Amino acid sequence: MKKTSLLILSMAVFAAANATAQSNEKDWHHGQIRHVLLISVDGMHAVDFKNCSEGISVINNGAPYCPNLAALATTGINYVGASTSKPSDSFPGLMSIVTGATPRTMGIYYDVAYDRSLDAPAKTTGNGLSSGPCTSGAAPTGTTTEYEEGIDLDQTKVNGGASGAGLTDGGIASIDPTRLVRDPKNGCAPVWPWNFVRTNTIFSVIHAAGGYTAWSDKHPAYSSVAGPNPLGAGALDDFYAPEINSNVVGLPGVSTPEGVSCAVVRDPGSDITAWTNSFENIQCYDTLKVNAILNEIAGKTHDGKSAHTPTIFGMNFQAVSVGQKLVESSNSTTGGYRDAAGTPTPALLSEFQYIDDSIGEMINAIKDNGLYESTLIIITAKHGQSPIDPKFYNPILNTGTSPATLLASLLPTSENPNTPGGIGPTEDDVSLLWLANSANTLGAVSTLESNITKAGIGQIFDARSLALNYNVPGLPPNGDPRTPDIIVTPNVGVVYTGSNKKLSEHGGFGHDDTNVILLVSNPAIAPKTVYSGVGTNQVAPTILDSLGLDPKSLDGVRLEGTAVLPR
Repeated sequence: MKKTSLLILSMAVFAAANATAQSNEKDWHHGQIRHVLLISVDGMHAVDFKNCSEGISVINNGAPYCPNLAALATTGINYVGASTSKPSDSFPGLMSIVTGATPRTMGIYYDVAYDRSLDAPAKTTGNGLSSGPCTSGAAPTGTTTEYEEGIDLDQTKVNGGASGAGLTDGGIASIDPTRLVRDPKNGCAPVWPWNFVRTNTIFSVIHAAGGYTAWSDKHPAYSSVAGPNPLGAGALDDFYAPEINSNVVGLPGVSTPEGVSCAVVRDPGSDITAWTNSFENIQCYDTLKVNAILNEIAGKTHDGKSAHTPTIFGMNFQAVSVGQKLVESSNSTTGGYRDAAGTPTPALLSEFQYIDDSIGEMINAIKDNGLYESTLIIITAKHGQSPIDPKFYNPILNTGTSPATLLASLLPTSENPNTPGGIGPTEDDVSLLWLANSANTLGAVSTLESNITKAGIGQIFDARSLALNYNVPGLPPNGDPRTPDIIVTPNVGVVYTGSNKKLSEHGGFGHDDTNVILLVSNPAIAPKTVYSGVGTNQVAPTILDSLGLDPKSLDGVRLEGTAVLPR
């Protein structure tokens, strides 16, 4: 009798679990894959994945220090030649992954870039992009564009300052429309993030096909993933974006996967004006988004309300990027790598272990909810980080200069590094240069060539060389208002900064900037390594293809011929 009761109980539990799984999947019957979990581990190189999944002799006695990622690889395809967008900034890196396009077509070059066809915002942004005039129907003056924390209502708050919002949850309501650049061709209307993108996205395509969509990221501005569509941000059924560059606060009820409480600030001695200033605090910040994913796996919204498990959902991790870059002077801890082989320092190692534990939580939740066989898991990165080898790091403003400084007199006011209190030029380990008058390009290039050593210049792209991969700069109908006149890629390790608070940067075209992890995993996949070069923009058509949708539904696929990942 006891055995019979246990059997009945077991069958009831199984039936309940199966019913929950079917309920979560009831609106999506296109094929075996009914859900895609897309994870960006910002900064994570292909070599980082190799090291942490296979092990290094000097760490953990040679055993893998990312056992959950290693397990995913046993049923996954590892694309070791994957390359991000160029430039490799977070904004184009993310949008390339979800559009299938490159900056040429999607029009996204950097989170802070320039557009000759738009006008300044009505109100100065939090990062210093000055307000300016806009006259409906008049010729545009051109403006720097900003799609990061500066467009928040209050970037010091985790909720972005949204009225009536909870401690960490403002989302789209956190965006201040008066801080958005404006379009004189459209009555000087503010250009919302999703309308700044020129091509549609996997979120809008999947939503239009009846799927449920969700995304979590580091800025409310990254609601751009919705892309231009009749619903606007409504193509995102669930969007969560706690502001990463807000003041650090205690997070009641939040604990990392290792069980460390975030109820009070973990690292109060650090600079608490941003979560990225501490190896410990960044883990608490990322855990907010991990918890959102766990809720969504369970068929809830990010904040726990009843919903469906999304057809497409995911998040970005910032912990590894912080671990690669940060020098935390308050506790004399240095992140980054020990050598050219990518051996992590203890501080960076803890970030790899943290993201692996977090991904392990997600995998376990997927299994517990009966979704393992029907979920495709994709792990990639918006960008890498350069240099890996710490011996190459060169914050050149301490000894030299930058391209924007050399050409300051030729740049628009909002791009000029000498503008008091301004947002400044687009320079990290790349320099994107929009001139006030494109006719000055040849003279500007001559100035740069005369200062190659002083500015650490590795290569200069302009005119015909730019036109190979980007549209011709200019105003319509003869040019693209967003294409830089000149792109400068510096020598390996050169970063256009004088800061002693970092060890590396991203944005450039180099191998360490662009060669990132790309792992596609599902229990039905036989393990394989693909050595041929692929782009992270191929993730978007692959996701649609896996869900039984037409990759050509994406503008980027049709316009650029972006292929599904080889498998």
